[in-house]
Formats: sequence, C-alpha cells, structure tokens
Amino acid sequence: MSAPIIAVDAMGGDFGPHCIVPASLACLAEIPSLHLVLVGQESLLEELIARHSGVDRSRLRIEHAAEVIGMAERPSQALRGKPDSSMRLALELLRDGKAQACVSAGNTGALMALSRYVLKTLPGIDRPAMVTAIPTARGHCHLLDLGANVDCSAEHLYQFALMGVVAAEALGVERPRVALLNVGTENVKGNQQVKLAASLLQQAQGLNYIGFIEGDGLYRGDADVVVCDGFVGNILLKSSEGLAAMIAARIEALFRASLRARLLGLLALPLLRRLQRELGPVQRNGASFLGLQGIVVKSHGAAAPEAFQSAIRLALAEVRENLPQRLHGRLEHLLL
Repeated sequence: MSAPIIAVDAMGGDFGPHCIVPASLACLAEIPSLHLVLVGQESLLEELIARHSGVDRSRLRIEHAAEVIGMAERPSQALRGKPDSSMRLALELLRDGKAQACVSAGNTGALMALSRYVLKTLPGIDRPAMVTAIPTARGHCHLLDLGANVDCSAEHLYQFALMGVVAAEALGVERPRVALLNVGTENVKGNQQVKLAASLLQQAQGLNYIGFIEGDGLYRGDADVVVCDGFVGNILLKSSEGLAAMIAARIEALFRASLRARLLGLLALPLLRRLQRELGPVQRNGASFLGLQGIVVKSHGAAAPEAFQSAIRLALAEVRENLPQRLHGRLEHLLL
C-alpha cells in the first residue's frame, strides 16, 4: 500500500496542540512510513513544531483551520456553526481521499455528529459505535458502545455486535464470542431492548453469540465482544479507569508507608511497571468509530502525548487492515 496519511485534529482535547504536536512528531520519528496532516491554527502549530529539531517536514503538513470546537459545545452548534473548524476539516480530508484516517481528542458528541454528516455510515448501519479493547484475565475484549449512542434500540445493539465481531476478527480473534452486557445472565433479566437484541443475535447466522454477561464476566474474559448502549458503556469505562487509578495510588501509598515497605516496593517495582504498561490507559488510548465510511479514532480528551501516540498507532493499524472495507464486505453478508 502507499504511504499512510493520517489527518490529526491538532486543536482538540483538553491540552490541544501543546499535547498533540509533540505526540505527532514522536510518531513520525517512530514510524518512518507515516505521513501526518496537522489541522489547526497554522501560526501556533508552526511555533510548536519549531521547538523540536530534526523534524522531517516531507512527511508533515499543516492544514490551516480558523475555528476550534470547544469541549463543552453542543454537537448541533459544531455541525452548523463552525464550517472551518479543525475537526471538520480533518474529516473532510478523509472524505476527499487526502488522508486514510482521522484522529481527534476533541468533543465526542461533535465528532460523532460531524463524522456521520461528512463521512456517512456504511450501508445497513444506522449509527456508528465507539469501541475499544478492555483488558481482561485472558487478554482483552472489545466493548461497544462507549458513549456515542446513549439511547439505543435492539436493532442498534444488534448492529453493534456485528461490527464488533468484524473488528475482533481483523485483530486475529477466531470466531469471537459475543455477549450482551446485562444485570444478570438469566434470559428473564434486562430491559426490553436487551431482550429483543438477544433474540436478534440468537437468530443471526454465523455469529458465536453466548448470551448475557455481567460486569465480572467481562473482566474474567468470558467474551471477546461485549455489547451495550453508550450510557452503560461510558460509565463502565470511566469507572474502570477510576478504579485502576485508585488501586495504583493506594499501592504506591502503601509502599511509601515505612522503610520496610519502600524496600519491598523496590523489589516489586519491575512487576508493577509491567502491570501498569499492560493495564494502563496510556497504552490503550483510542476508541474507534465503527460503521463509518472512513477510519475515525477518538482519543481521550485528557490524553498526554504518550497516550495520544497510542491513538495514532490505532488509526494506522486500522488503515493497514482496511477496516471499513472489511466491515462493508462482512456486514453486507450478515445483514442480509
């Protein structure tokens, strides 16, 4: 394939270009084949790039955007009122074939609305869904939706399951086990949407649907793809991140409590650092918008440079897997 080009919304997120520029330059240094287009306020971006030496400008371009979408802005305002925003222009580069993926740490609702408007969804898909890999006792599972769709019908949950299966298969999971996140594993549990979605999945040909799963089953690794609406998924994701941070802080405090504890901490430090690398959000930052006619990756708004690099790497991996085309081909068969 030709050299991959990724459009980056350089103004999005809590820290904007002060985080995104160094992250982008680090990715260019790490991946010799990568090309990036930074979309945002040109003078500011040039100023931040100038602080770094040895930048290969043949693989880095700036696309000026006069407007920025705030993290608290309404999606409707971003859609109608800011045609020259960095987020929108980055998506238009993808739509026009001038980039193969788009990465943004900006307003999730605005990114969802603009992505649907600019790129459109794949045939047979009503709404895109956000998906990410969640660490489990057996490796990881794919959880979707993570917040793009707060209210979902049974049909939406069914479509999310199909897209999650294709994404898992693209990453090498054979015959992914699919489950619906629920308040119990019994067939009588759950709201009407979840029960109807279960019926649709039971009837689907070629899917390895294993039924309902609870939160503890997700972390045991009982399924490879776990489906829920965006309200539940976002709460689960943020609660998990908060729990992991709290446990890490408590462990660090315990090791600092006494001289003996500090000595034990020094012995345990290599193992703790390895565990932090495997489970920490830095290495897993980035959620894909599945179901669009293009690759869009949403970075955590508060991501530091190292974490934003992970989002760019995820977008690059999906470019190499040609994920939208794979989704289209599989969904065309599954949605018949």
